[in-house]
Amino acid sequence: MKLKKLLLRYYPPGIILQYKDKDDSTKLKPIDLLDITPDVDLEVLLTQLINQEPLISESKRPAVRQLLERLVAKLLEPQYSQFDLFKVLRAHILPLTNCAFNKSGDKFITGSYDRTCKVWDTQTGDEIHTLQGHKNVVYAIAFNNPFGDKVITGSFDKTAKLWDANTGQCLHTLKGHEMEIVCTSFNMQSTLVATGSMDHTAKLWVVETGEECSTLSGHTAEIVSVCFNTAGDLLVTGSFDHDSRLWDVRTGQCVHVLSGHRGEVSSSIFNHAGSLVLSGSIDTTARLWDVRSGRCLSVKTGHTDEVLDVAFDAAGSNFVSASADGTAR
Repeated sequence: MKLKKLLLRYYPPGIILQYKDKDDSTKLKPIDLLDITPDVDLEVLLTQLINQEPLISESKRPAVRQLLERLVAKLLEPQYSQFDLFKVLRAHILPLTNCAFNKSGDKFITGSYDRTCKVWDTQTGDEIHTLQGHKNVVYAIAFNNPFGDKVITGSFDKTAKLWDANTGQCLHTLKGHEMEIVCTSFNMQSTLVATGSMDHTAKLWVVETGEECSTLSGHTAEIVSVCFNTAGDLLVTGSFDHDSRLWDVRTGQCVHVLSGHRGEVSSSIFNHAGSLVLSGSIDTTARLWDVRSGRCLSVKTGHTDEVLDVAFDAAGSNFVSASADGTAR
């Protein structure tokens, strides 16, 4: 194995090693630094990383130190609790469906009922590209973070499209769903895309070729949430059939059915470590699940209306739920 590039990941804190494997394929290995603090002894941390990670040799110490210094500088930046309006963009001629940032935050994308997705420069507010080609609403959009060089769009026209974020060129059109596509996601390695549809299935697609590699069948209602774990070997889907399901990405087989909600599931996500799944539901609750066993660990109540979205913090020790009752917890 040969190290090719060192990448910095601000959130959650860590570095990513890009290397060539024995078969000359490019792979990524994340190193989590979830407990790093501004007063960390960088030399001690550097020595630990070099001793524990075979890909990082002593000759890479200066480069790794530079990344760690940037990470610590980020931690020292003031944490603002109040935000002001930065810009108002008249982005589309019809209502927007979604928006998403790339990793660095210098670009963002918007999807719309006008059947397009647009790529924007965050600082200037200038439109960089209009991604045209869908024949119906562009509902689900995502960057392939942490790289940010590709965009996936999912549409009510039953297709998804892969785009080059730098040129605006359509790379592949992903055809196979029988009904509207309402959610989509890249894996962290940017080798696969997942799409979820009103046809009750999720599909996995190869980014490089645009070919379908798996159809994940088992849900009995529309799939509204798809999320890969950090390693990219598991996918969780959330459905209006009240269940979430864990899937083995390599085989396309269902590993666990996470049953317990009494209403439609609105969102299902992994924590960064990939040990937990969090689901939110129309039944006003959020549930925490153990990935290994599929067992429900906790039911969080308190909202008085539908839980519409859920999210973990970087360390996976806290999570937030957003509800139609107008509160977040």
